[in-house]
Amino acid sequence: MADSAKYLPVGGAIPPSDFKTFFSFLKTRTTVALGYGFMLAFVAFTVFLALSPSPNASSPWFTNIFTSTSTSSSPTSSNSHFSPLFSFFSPSTTSFPLPPSPSIPQTNLTSRSANSTSQLPSTMEDSSEPVSLVNQTLSSGNSSKDPLPSFNHTVISSSTAPKLSNLTADSPVKPPVVQSHEQTSGESGVAASLKANRTTIAAPPPEILVALPPRKAPADTPPQNISSALKSNSPVNTSPGKSSDYRSSLAKKPSNGTSTRQKDDLMESLMNCDFFDGEWVKDDSYPLYGFCDLVDEQFKCIRNGRPDKDYQKYKWKPKGCTLPRLDGHRMLDLLRGKRLVFVGDSLNRNMWESLVCILRNSAKDKRKVYEANGRVHFRGEAFYSFIFEDYKFSIEFFVSPFLVREWEVTDKKGTKKETLRLDLVTRASDQYKDADIIIFNTGHWWTHEKTSRGKDYYQEGSHVYEELDVLEAFRRAITTWSRWVDANINPSKSLVFFRGYSASHFSGGQWNSGGQCDNETEPIKNEKYLREYPPKMMVLEKVLKHMKTHVTYLNITRMTDFRKDGHPSMYRKQKLSPAERRSPHMFQDCSHWCLPGVPDTWNEILYAELLLRQHRNQHQQQNRQ
Repeated sequence: MADSAKYLPVGGAIPPSDFKTFFSFLKTRTTVALGYGFMLAFVAFTVFLALSPSPNASSPWFTNIFTSTSTSSSPTSSNSHFSPLFSFFSPSTTSFPLPPSPSIPQTNLTSRSANSTSQLPSTMEDSSEPVSLVNQTLSSGNSSKDPLPSFNHTVISSSTAPKLSNLTADSPVKPPVVQSHEQTSGESGVAASLKANRTTIAAPPPEILVALPPRKAPADTPPQNISSALKSNSPVNTSPGKSSDYRSSLAKKPSNGTSTRQKDDLMESLMNCDFFDGEWVKDDSYPLYGFCDLVDEQFKCIRNGRPDKDYQKYKWKPKGCTLPRLDGHRMLDLLRGKRLVFVGDSLNRNMWESLVCILRNSAKDKRKVYEANGRVHFRGEAFYSFIFEDYKFSIEFFVSPFLVREWEVTDKKGTKKETLRLDLVTRASDQYKDADIIIFNTGHWWTHEKTSRGKDYYQEGSHVYEELDVLEAFRRAITTWSRWVDANINPSKSLVFFRGYSASHFSGGQWNSGGQCDNETEPIKNEKYLREYPPKMMVLEKVLKHMKTHVTYLNITRMTDFRKDGHPSMYRKQKLSPAERRSPHMFQDCSHWCLPGVPDTWNEILYAELLLRQHRNQHQQQNRQ
C-alpha cells in the first residue's frame, strides 16, 4: 500500500492499474457475445445500404437514412443496384462498352416506365470515336395538381461526338461512352417517387438501353423530350460548351432518307388524285404574291377600286389529296433552260400573266426579268415573251383565240368578209412547235354571236358554209389542231397541256348586254347551283382520246364555276368612258379573273403536274440503272 501511495500522481488522477480493473468485465462471456452481435448488425446494415438503389448518385451510402424518398421499382431497373457504388468512386469518367441489343420500337413514355430509350431525328457522320453521352436535366414548370414523372435525358455531346450532319437510319454507331455530368436541382412531393432514366441516342441500328442513376428533378417537371423543350423555350441544362452544337443539330431538317420518303408519299398521293374534283377552302396564307405591275389593267381589281379582298384568300382542295403550294424558287429550277409557251385566247393570257408574276416574285434579281420587246401592255399584239435571264428560260404567249386560222374572203359583190378556216392552224404555229412546254386553250370566242350563229362564217378549203352548227365547227377545228400536234410536236421533248373552259358568271345579260357580277363576294357553296358541263368540252375530250400524242387535260371548268366572286366585274379599269360613267354597272367583265386570284390555282396544278413528270423521269432513270 505504501508503494502504491508513493507513485500516486499529483492532483488525484486515476492510476493505470485502476483502468485494468475497470475493463476487466470485458473478459466475461456475455460481454464478448454482445460485442460480436453489435459488429455483425453493423456490417449487415452497411451491406443493406450498399445494395439498395440510392436516389442521389452523389451520396450513395447514407442518403437513405435521412430521406423519406422512395424509388419505384420495375423489372428493368434491377441492373442499377451497383451503379451508386460505381458512380461514387468514379462519378464522371467511368466508361464501358454497351452490348448490342435487338432493335426496339421507340418506347412510349408513361408513368410506369422507369427506363426508356428513344431516337432523335438528328443526323451524324460515321466516326471511329465512341459517342459521348452526357446527362442533362430538363427544368420546366408544371401544375402541382398534376404531378408527372421527370426524366434524365442522356444526349449526344458535341465535344467528343462527330458533327451531326448526314446520318441515316442505317448508319453505324460505335458503342457510346457514358459520362455523368450531374447538376442537382430541387425535388418535392409525389413527383420525386416517379423519377425515371431516359437515354436518347441518335439513330443507331440497334437501340441501346443504358441504366443510369436516377436524378432529382423539380416536382413540377412534366415528361417531355428535348426537342419539345426547345420548341417551348424551356431551359435545358447541359455541361458548359456542349449545348450549342446539340441545339443546332435539332434545328436541322430531317435526314435525306426522311425527306425522300415524304416526297415519295406526296408523289404517290398526287398520282392517284383527281385534281379537279374538290372544293374551295379559305386560307389566309394566300395569295401567292402581292401587287404585280406586270398585270394588265383589266386584271388589277384592287388598284381599280374593288373594296373587298377575300376572293384572294381561297385555296383549291381536291378530295383525294392536297395540292403542294406553288414554290416559285422550285418552279424556276424546274424551268431552267426551257421554253414555256401559252397559246390561246385572253383567258390563257390571264394564266400567263399570273405565272409571270409568281415567278418574277421569286427571282433573285427582278431586274433580269423583262419582256423581250420592252412592252408593258399585253393587248393588241400577237406575241409576247418574258425572259428570265438568270435562269435562261422564257414564258411566252401567242394570241390564237380559236387555235385555227382567221381568214378573209371576197364575195361575189367584191366585198371582203371574215371567215374561220376550220382546216388550218394559225401561221405562228411553227414558232412554238419546238417549245418544251405548251399550254393550249380555246372556248370563249366560240360563244360570240358570229360563231354561235354559224352563217357564212366557217370555211374549209375554198368552201364557205352557208350555215354550220357551232358544235360541229368546234369539233372540226379541234380535230385540225390535234392532227397538227401529232404531226409536228415531238412528245419525247415537249409536254403538251390543254386547259379547259373557264366559267363565266354574267347575271341579267351577257358580256355585251349588261350582264353583271359586281355583287358577288363569295364562291358558290352548294354544288346544285353549278351549271352543266359544256358540250364543247365533251367534244374536246373525245378528240384528245384519239390522239397519238399524250395531252394533259387541265379540266378547270367545274372548279371555276364555283368562283362567281373572282371576276373584275365593274373594276376592270380606272378611266371610264362617258357612257361607262353614266352606267358603270352595264359594262362589266364576268369572264376574266382578278389577279392575284383564280388563275394562280391553275398554275399550282401545272406545278403539281411538272413535279409528277420529274418524279416519273427520275424513277425511270433509276430503273434503267
